[in-house]
Amino acid sequence: MNRRTLLLGGVSLAAIGAFAFTTGGQDGNLLVGMASAQDADPSAITDMTMGDADAPIEMIEYASYTCPHCANFHATVWPQLKADYIDTGKVRFIYREVYFDRFGLWASMMARCGGEMRFFGLTEEIYDKQRAWTASGDPATIAQELRTIGKTAGLTDEMLDACMQDAETAQNLVAWYEQNAAEDSIRSTPSFIIDGEQHGNMSYADLQAILDAKLDA
Repeated sequence: MNRRTLLLGGVSLAAIGAFAFTTGGQDGNLLVGMASAQDADPSAITDMTMGDADAPIEMIEYASYTCPHCANFHATVWPQLKADYIDTGKVRFIYREVYFDRFGLWASMMARCGGEMRFFGLTEEIYDKQRAWTASGDPATIAQELRTIGKTAGLTDEMLDACMQDAETAQNLVAWYEQNAAEDSIRSTPSFIIDGEQHGNMSYADLQAILDAKLDA
């Protein structure tokens, strides 16, 4: 399956909303049903941001935690982007999750469990360990692998149980993702909206050229 291709039009919402949510808690088999799509509230979800709110450039990344291209971007481009543009106040960065499958949704819920303070650190860990935690393809094993990543970052079992069994938030996240993807015409991951202009996956050199041109304009 090519995880860079995004299907819209309600298909993904129905597919993700239909599964039983496996959390892999202490008994390894906790199940939670999803709330109905009609009850979803995208406005309940907060964007995860980094950088100066008054930075001259706004950059939004659309990415999936199960997308290998996204993991590669975060391994090769993200560290330089953060050091050269975000930490220096030139770019306000917004990360928006895309859900191709339930595993990406679970990873998102775990990353958000610690709030904005822990979110980007957990995101880096999820991408760094992507091959390991997705390797089995087994839902219970994947859920437990994600919990292990969360606990390494300081999340407790109680925090993880509460976050990963929150069916209402899961449904809101899916609706939020679909609303954002439709509004920004996102068709693949990673995709970037830089001051309103859409760009696809790219090298750091190409990204640097785009950002520097905007700063020099």
